[in-house]
Amino acid sequence: MDFSKLDGLIPAVIQDADSSEVLMVGFMNEEALEVTRQTGFATFFSRTRNALWMKGETSGNRLQVTELLTDCDDDTVLLKVKRLGDGNVCHTGERTCFIKPADRR
Repeated sequence: MDFSKLDGLIPAVIQDADSSEVLMVGFMNEEALEVTRQTGFATFFSRTRNALWMKGETSGNRLQVTELLTDCDDDTVLLKVKRLGDGNVCHTGERTCFIKPADRR
């Protein structure tokens, strides 16, 4: 993976393995990607806390990785996941983080 383009981070697109719905986008550093591979659960790097965090570690809404793909430039990953817990992925309690229409300008 090419971690050089975003100061050691890569975008991680999270997609429901069954419905193909895009659930969220996070960022991973090399360690987060390795932990994800080792544990089978989506782990990210928090840019605000400057630390690793496993999705659902406090809420129980973990994301079990069923497939891990990379894009053609090796600078973005796609995680296909099974949603555990109540199935809501967004920190607001929504099923997905993508609920607001973008403003047209």
